[in-house]
Amino acid sequence: MGVLRTHTPRNQERSGVVDAIKASTRRFLGGFFRQADLADDTDMFASGFVNSLFAMQLILFVEAEFAIQVEDTDLELDNFRSLDAIARFVTAKRAAADACDAEGQPDAADRTTVS
Repeated sequence: MGVLRTHTPRNQERSGVVDAIKASTRRFLGGFFRQADLADDTDMFASGFVNSLFAMQLILFVEAEFAIQVEDTDLELDNFRSLDAIARFVTAKRAAADACDAEGQPDAADRTTVS
C-alpha cells in the first residue's frame, strides 16, 4: 500500500511562498499598527486595522511588493480581508500570470491599449 505524502517539494515551496507573502505584508502593516499582533485569519477591516482609505495603500503595496496588477474586478474586500486572503490572492494572480506566460500569452502588464 502506498504512503500518502503531505509534504511534497511543491507543497513545501508553495508554503514557503505563502509564508513569505504573509511576513512581508505583516511587516508593511506593522509600520502603521505597532501594537497589532495580527493572526493570519484576522479580519483587518472588521477589527478596525484597515479602513477604506488605508485599503488603497494596502493595494498599492501588494502591487509593488509582489509585482502583480490589481484589476478593478479584483477590488473585493475578500481579497484583502486578512493575511491569509492576501496570500491566496497573490498566489492566484501569480499562477494566472505564470499560466499566461507558459501559453505565450502576454500578461496584463505587457498589454498596450490601442486607441
